[in-house]
Amino acid sequence: MRKPRDFDNALKTLTDKAKALQQTKRRQLGELIVATGADGLDIETLAGGLLAMVQTKDAAQKHLWKKQGEEFFRKATALEGGNASHRESSQEDNARAPQTRSTTGQA
Repeated sequence: MRKPRDFDNALKTLTDKAKALQQTKRRQLGELIVATGADGLDIETLAGGLLAMVQTKDAAQKHLWKKQGEEFFRKATALEGGNASHRESSQEDNARAPQTRSTTGQA
């Protein structure tokens, strides 16, 4: 004869897992806000920017945001590991950056 399943216990376990995932998601969103520097914005500006992102229909703009986000995470991952390839790409970025002229009158 089969042992009856304890549905109440299984439901409680699933509920606990869902709560833990939700807490982790909230914590990670908070960490992301701090890591990007968005914690310096007032809450209304941050909410308005997020709403604009959600409401936009412009696929090109969304693609640009996605590329910028991917680059942000690539740099963050490289910094965590002290990756040499990140240092090389930073040097390449600096080499490609436009050179600014001195404003002291020298050309």
